[in-house]
Amino acid sequence: MNILVDTSVWSLALRRAARNLSAPEKAIVAELAALIDEGGAKIIGLVRQELLSGIKSSEQFEKLREILAAFQDELTDSGDYERAALFGNKCRGQGVSVSLPDMLICSVARSRGWSIFTTASDFRRYGSILSTKLHAPRK
Repeated sequence: MNILVDTSVWSLALRRAARNLSAPEKAIVAELAALIDEGGAKIIGLVRQELLSGIKSSEQFEKLREILAAFQDELTDSGDYERAALFGNKCRGQGVSVSLPDMLICSVARSRGWSIFTTASDFRRYGSILSTKLHAPRK
């Protein structure tokens, strides 16, 4: 099972202290750990960039960069970006605001038959228009 993991989930696991997580957030982090153990957690370069952006200290940046180095980026191509633009147009046509990174995530996941693991509620709206699938923590 391959799951494209959104920035929001990686951020909970890698940028937040475990002691500051709520019970539902801990379940999300545990699910990410399980997906990693199973080899099913996937990342794209744009998500990596988002995770590494806004880090205040170079030491924290390097530590996070080293952790993320264990994960190979899923390669994207022109078709992924063109589909992302088409998806954005389709959502906007239905009155749903989009972000370019979110549309690329939807495009990559859809073209590969993957689900998206996210905490961002926007993806539910996108899914109803684009028929993308969301992954939820397993019990």
